[in-house]
Formats: sequence, structure tokens, C-alpha cells
Amino acid sequence: MKKVIVFCGILAAVVLAAGGLEAQENAALGVMLNHYAARNFAAGEVGRADLERVIQAGIRSPSASNRQPWRFTVVRTQSLARRIVPNIAEGNVLIVISAQGDGRTNGREILDCGLAAESMYLAAQALGLGSRIYTGPIDAVNSQLKAELGLPQGHSAVVLVRVGRLASQADAASAASPRRAADETVVYK
Repeated sequence: MKKVIVFCGILAAVVLAAGGLEAQENAALGVMLNHYAARNFAAGEVGRADLERVIQAGIRSPSASNRQPWRFTVVRTQSLARRIVPNIAEGNVLIVISAQGDGRTNGREILDCGLAAESMYLAAQALGLGSRIYTGPIDAVNSQLKAELGLPQGHSAVVLVRVGRLASQADAASAASPRRAADETVVYK
């Protein structure tokens, strides 16, 4: 009888664990299908633990031949962050993702940095934070701020990720850019 009870206990644990994994998969898919690039950020510090989790998501991103070419420069100094993104809210963080090369012709590294940026962007949203990916300020960063940011020798900024608190009125319906329908962008053969 004890063996039957132990077996039933183990079977119940396996079933519960499988359900937990499915719930985790659905939660991840939910973040991917419901994300939006925040426009309305609020003042408020991003906690160190949350920031570390966002960075770990970038570190664990896929990369071509597992080269992991990226370097992450976390900008918490507001005066420096405002030189990159002028309207940044107090307490928001910028993560500058750089790689060896000029940031324009090093295609494999650019793709890898983009994957890291997306992982960080989605991780921030999964944590209930706002996030946005920027490429517009890259030329200014590379021409004016590389030394001040301490980018590694031979590296150029490729992409930025902004992480911060969301404004209370922010929601996906009002903040998200419209997306094309699948039948406009997908071809099945």
C-alpha cells in the first residue's frame, strides 16, 4: 500500500510539474504576443534585481556560432541618459548594446545584438516594466559618447534598450503601433 501511495504522489507531482511548465510556456508566449513598445514611462527607479534579470536575458540570448559578441553598458546616470534619449524619465535605465566593428557593416554582430535587445525588451515586460528598443540615437552615441560610455576598444553601439516604470495610464491599446495582418506578411508554400 505504501508503494501505491508513493507512486501516486510521484505521479501527481509529475502531472503538476507538467502543468506548471505548460503555464510557463503560455506565460512566455503571452508576453511575446501582447508586448508593446512603451511610450509613456513614469519616474521611478528600476530595482537592481529586476535589472539583473533583464541583463541575464540578454546574456542568454542566441548568437551566431555562440560567439556572444555583445557588451552591455548600463546607463543609470540621468544626465548621461538624457544626452542619449532627451525625454527619459527619472529612474529609467538605458542599456547600450555594443559589438566589435562599426555598427553598420558587421552584420552577424548586429543581428546578435538585436537578438539580445529583444530578449531584454521582453524580459522587462515580463517583469511588469516598460521597455523600448531604440536605434535612432546610435549614430550620435558612436560619434560623441563612446569614450564617456566606456565602450570596449573597437566596439560600436548597435542598439539601445530603455527600461523603466510604466505610466499608470499606459496600456497596450493606446500605446501600441498597429501591426499588419498575417495575410499581408506571411506566405505559406
